[in-house]
Amino acid sequence: MIVRALLTDIPAIQQVAHQTWPDTFKEILTPAQIDYMLNWMYSTEALSASINHPNQSFWLYQEDGKTLGFAGIEHQYNGLKATKLHKIYVLPQAQGKQIGKQLLEKVISEAQTAGSTALLLNVNRYNNATTFYERQGFRITNEVNIDIGNGYLMEDFEMTLAL
Repeated sequence: MIVRALLTDIPAIQQVAHQTWPDTFKEILTPAQIDYMLNWMYSTEALSASINHPNQSFWLYQEDGKTLGFAGIEHQYNGLKATKLHKIYVLPQAQGKQIGKQLLEKVISEAQTAGSTALLLNVNRYNNATTFYERQGFRITNEVNIDIGNGYLMEDFEMTLAL
């Protein structure tokens, strides 16, 4: 079941992120950068701001009362008729069960309902998820290096799916 996250779901989002990131990024980022980014992106304050933002939402994939994955989106991203997929993660033990695909389908549906003509995302250039996104119809549109402070860069592909 996919449900919209409430403020009370922040601990579940944090738990999935903290279980997923070390496995996902262990070959790409240092443990220090993983910790820095988790603290920056998944603090209670950051998640509260996203959940309370009128153009943003989090969607949780739940099974038997347990959150197995989530997606975070923002409509009208940078004033465009586009939705940005900021975050999508599935617990390592739940991967391969089509949960990511189901979350992505929910995000696409929400984007279309909001009148978006494109779904945008950034993905680390060395992340195997790039292949997943390409199979879903996304195309690489740009390469960016984003300074996130503390001497760290996000080395990403920007990808777009026309809706």
